[in-house]
Amino acid sequence: MPRPRRLRNVCFNPEATYFKPAGVRKKELDQVVITIDELEAVRLKDYEDIDQNQAAEKMNISQPTFHRLVKDARKKIADAIINGKAIKIRGGDYKITNKNNKT
Repeated sequence: MPRPRRLRNVCFNPEATYFKPAGVRKKELDQVVITIDELEAVRLKDYEDIDQNQAAEKMNISQPTFHRLVKDARKKIADAIINGKAIKIRGGDYKITNKNNKT
């Protein structure tokens, strides 16, 4: 039996959770699902430009786990953009924390 996943600290809850190519009906689209914790990893690394070790610490996960989250999220984002898929943001193993939390 695998060990339970550690909850990842997330400092924001996205207001927009669905993105799609313009001019295509939602029902005609394939979609990729990005989890909230994957999105947080991309936000910290790419948007906030935080060092990977510091970002992993903020999320309360190991650096290899953080790297895997970023890698998986970027792959899904690239797939959606290149292949004209929608992006749905939901789920994951996370807990919302205070932005000032220094975990």
